[in-house]
Order: sequence, then C-alpha cells, then structure tokens
Amino acid sequence: MWGKWLPGKEFLAKHPWLHPITDKLLHPQLRRMQHEAVARGVAVGLFWAFATPVAQVLIAAVHCVWWRANLPLAALMTMVTNPLTIGFWLWLAYRLGSVVLDEPVQAGITYSALPAQWLAEYAWPAAVGMGLFAIGFSVAGYVGIKLVWRFNTNIKRWRRRLAR
Repeated sequence: MWGKWLPGKEFLAKHPWLHPITDKLLHPQLRRMQHEAVARGVAVGLFWAFATPVAQVLIAAVHCVWWRANLPLAALMTMVTNPLTIGFWLWLAYRLGSVVLDEPVQAGITYSALPAQWLAEYAWPAAVGMGLFAIGFSVAGYVGIKLVWRFNTNIKRWRRRLAR
C-alpha cells in the first residue's frame, strides 16, 4: 500500500548519508503490520503531532527507529495537526490549558498587541494544552490499537469456533 511512496530497502542501504544507521533503518519492525509495532507507531506519531510544531515527521521517524515502531503509521499520525487544522487544535489547547492553569479564558484575541505580549498571554496555556493532548492522544492511540486488535482477534477465534 505505501510501497509506492516510501523509499525501498535498496535506496536506504545505498544512501551515503544513511550509511551509519542503515542496519537500524532496515529493521523489519519499522514496516511490519504487527499489533505492537502498529500501536507504537500510532502512539509515537500522535505524541509528536502535538508535542512540536515543526519537523514532526522527522522527529517521529527517529523515535520509530528507537522504539521499533511502524514508521509509515507514525508519519501518517503526525498529519493530525496539519496547516489546515492547527488553528483548531491550538484554540482547543489554549482552552484546556486555561482551565488546567485556572486562568481566565480570553473572550477575544487582541491582534493589536505586540508579539511578546501575545505570547505571554496565550502561549503558556496553549503549550500546556498541547502537552496534555500529546500525552493523552498517544496513550489513547496505543491502548485503542491494542483493544481493536484484541477485539478483532477474538472475533476471528469466535468465527472459527462456530465454523467447527
């Protein structure tokens, strides 16, 4: 499915910049659709989607190599916060961060304020909210994949028993 867009093993093995880590990049767990690798990939991707505003895919890829998680799924999960949806997530994170920090939620955003004033007023609650989203969504993604995989396995077992 992703084979068309992902670089092949030959490319990774021959690329001069990747030579020091080629053995790690060629590990089969990075592309395997096995429940643990998939759950780790979803968790890593969702965490870095909310934890950092730039280079999400690159950072998630590095952590996939470290955790032996499914790399394509991690890259796909980082797209939850893309340029079209980041405004909504930041607004939601600001609201959540304001509640957690027990700060009053500003009704309207003042665009006439200086950038430093704007950051001082809105950045800390938004950063707290995004941090909570990163942890919460990654844990929920990991547990959700494990539960769905377990449910699917139990359904298959149940169908085999009925077929006998």
